[in-house]
Amino acid sequence: MSTIESGEKMKGWRKALKSVRDWMANKDKNEWLKDMRGMLSLMATVIATMTFQSALNPPGGVLPPKDSGVECQNQSCPGQSVLALVYPVDYKIFLYCNTICFVSSSAVCLLLVSGFPLQNRFFTWLLSIGMCIVLSTLSLTYLFGAQMVVPDLLWDNILTMFGKVIIVWLVLLVLIAIFLSLRLFVWIVNKCIYGVLENPTI
Repeated sequence: MSTIESGEKMKGWRKALKSVRDWMANKDKNEWLKDMRGMLSLMATVIATMTFQSALNPPGGVLPPKDSGVECQNQSCPGQSVLALVYPVDYKIFLYCNTICFVSSSAVCLLLVSGFPLQNRFFTWLLSIGMCIVLSTLSLTYLFGAQMVVPDLLWDNILTMFGKVIIVWLVLLVLIAIFLSLRLFVWIVNKCIYGVLENPTI
């Protein structure tokens, strides 16, 4: 009797797990993977180009060239960022976020062209988390870049709006990360359960 009840409980557990897996699965997986590869490639390439240009052509411009030659060991040189001299702390944070965004988007491009199979759930999860990092650091790059170029009087008026937008973005990011991690967890549990059931002697 206990064996039958335990079998029914196991069957109910497997049925619930299968329902969650089917709800999270894509209906047309092949078409979705093809579209996702194209969209991720385009997004990562565009973002890498934007961040590359932001580093070489920073907001606020660069110091103009001087007519006479100047030794630039302990002073600013032509071609250096103006805002890096005016707002060194903010510009350093801007450069950190811009660099992380550039490296992350370049890594996504490398993964997409490296030949890894998109059918692998872990690889898909890795790409999705990578794009979350890319978009988050891109938003922070925009925030600190705008903070340096917008006048203080105007910035104080719109700072509250930026704070609300950042909070909404962080909440959305956390929800997406939880959803992606939950999909990966369900996939791992399904693999483990079905593997044990198919090979009971192991």
